[in-house]
Amino acid sequence: MKIGSHVSFSDKGLLSAAQEAVGYGATTFMIYTGAPQNTRRKPMEEQFVPEGLALMKEHGIEEIVVHAPYIINLGSYKTATFKLAVEFLQSEIERTAYMGVENIVLHPGAYTDKDVDYGIKRIAEGLDEVLSVDGPVNIALETMAGKGTEIGRTFEELAAIMEKVTRSERLRVCLDTCHVHDAGYDIIDDFDGVMEQFDRIIGLDRLSVIHINDSKNPRGARKDRHAPIGSGYIGFEAIYRIVHHEVAEGKPIILETPWIGKEKATQRPMYEAEIAVLSDNVEKRFGQSFVEDVRKLRAFLNEVLPKEGTPDPAGEDGSPGRNGRGYVLATWHALQDKKKRGDDRREPMERLYDLVVEHGLFPDYDEEQINMRLVGYFAGL
Repeated sequence: MKIGSHVSFSDKGLLSAAQEAVGYGATTFMIYTGAPQNTRRKPMEEQFVPEGLALMKEHGIEEIVVHAPYIINLGSYKTATFKLAVEFLQSEIERTAYMGVENIVLHPGAYTDKDVDYGIKRIAEGLDEVLSVDGPVNIALETMAGKGTEIGRTFEELAAIMEKVTRSERLRVCLDTCHVHDAGYDIIDDFDGVMEQFDRIIGLDRLSVIHINDSKNPRGARKDRHAPIGSGYIGFEAIYRIVHHEVAEGKPIILETPWIGKEKATQRPMYEAEIAVLSDNVEKRFGQSFVEDVRKLRAFLNEVLPKEGTPDPAGEDGSPGRNGRGYVLATWHALQDKKKRGDDRREPMERLYDLVVEHGLFPDYDEEQINMRLVGYFAGL
């Protein structure tokens, strides 16, 4: 399984990114070649590419992914914005090729003051111009949640773009679990059916990258708010089935789950724990004591949650169950209801962390260590 996360392309470029990924136990990873919010870029010759490639080879990382910056909007009707998008995307493709990377993921674009048909036509026009330059890099259009005027909420919209592009053989698709869930596709109970639709409308041969994220919103919300694996509406079991599904075999699987923590300075990603639980590698990665800690955590939560006045759990015998699924969903439902929520906007994982600290369950562990064990709890270890 090729599974990893978004990592930082920081002071030493590809070498820094590879070092971070190795630290998480990743077998692939995704990078931006600079800040995703701006066009400032260092020359690739200064980005420690040979050193990064050597470290990747040492750890068996064969394929990685580049993500295009958010500021690219090929759907814009504004001449200057469209021109910037085309030229900057061409530049990013050159930087991607420099590292020998095959796929660059792109948010298709937004139609802003126009309409969907205009946006689809405009994006196709931009892609035609971008792909007029020959090269080895494919553009993977990302499935979108449908917030605002962004295009790519449906498989039909992506197919319509691809049909209008002359060099469409260089177009691929990146499937994002949070996005397709928020767009309305039932990947929890009918992932096979969703993939059948994908194959019929786009073709499974076009699927090249998978982004794995849980969601803070119910299906069809069109909001695009990522949650740590198992702590959102999609849940660990559905995401586990997806990463082990035949359509994911051999493809880069990339986590983009949010960094979490009480204070900005102490926020950390849960990538290492999420990679371990999804790849069935927990005991080897963290040791038997980690598994025992999760079992202790589960016993504690099964006892404490029903007494806390928290949202009604839905597990057997009034407990939150093996992985807290009922509690997580009940908490999110309450957060959707302003009257039930009141002033308490804490998300499920944060509430559970607070309970653990309040009761002194793991007095010698820091915030990151406790949250990693909560990831194990959501995974039902």
